[in-house]
Amino acid sequence: MTVPADFFKSAFTVDNVIFGFDDGDLKVLLIQRAEDPFLDYWGLPGYFVNADEGLKEAAYRVLEEMTGLTDVYLEQIKTFGKTGRHPMGRVITVAYLSLIKVDDYLLKVKNNAVAQKAEWFSISDIDDLAFDHKEILDTCLDTLRRRVQQKPVGFELLPPKFTLTELQHLYEAILDTELDKRNFRKKILSMNLLIDLDQYQENVAHRPAKLYSFDKARYQEFLSDGYSFDLSENKRKSRTLQY
Repeated sequence: MTVPADFFKSAFTVDNVIFGFDDGDLKVLLIQRAEDPFLDYWGLPGYFVNADEGLKEAAYRVLEEMTGLTDVYLEQIKTFGKTGRHPMGRVITVAYLSLIKVDDYLLKVKNNAVAQKAEWFSISDIDDLAFDHKEILDTCLDTLRRRVQQKPVGFELLPPKFTLTELQHLYEAILDTELDKRNFRKKILSMNLLIDLDQYQENVAHRPAKLYSFDKARYQEFLSDGYSFDLSENKRKSRTLQY
């Protein structure tokens, strides 16, 4: 059987959706493009996959070249392949998602012809992006919001010691939802996933709050029993995300 040559005229790209939590705000890492199409537009750190590399290998390479980030856990989320998504031809992209602490990573854009600079943007401030990157971002954001209600991935964005208020602000930022303080704390503490450190905040202007840490070993036990981290009953008022 002869394979038509047209089947070999498509290109593959990878796009990285890197979420970070900073000062009570959920952010995403974007790069400003240095080439056409969409010159000067902001978009996701992504580019073409070389003929001699795998998809994930390409995702790590592109992320480092455009933002300087390394040692970031990337999870493949979805493939986007609509015709016309790239003005230069048929391009299929594979989206990867990561969740990191902003303060743990230093952005350092290398000299390249693709990205002028890289910056963190608040999710609520994003207006328009290159290509279909807004659709890719929305898809990964929906995935993140579902995931934080199924398991405590949000703890990855907190310092080793945190207060219940900081934990609540984290979930409110990700879910874009106000949570009832009393119900949230009751639900969280009833899960027995937090370790009371018997310590309090220091050098704060307000009354020092108690500090906790996350009991990862305890959580692994819950996972084996089909445990759910659903906080939906705590939702009080939803706010539609505006772009």
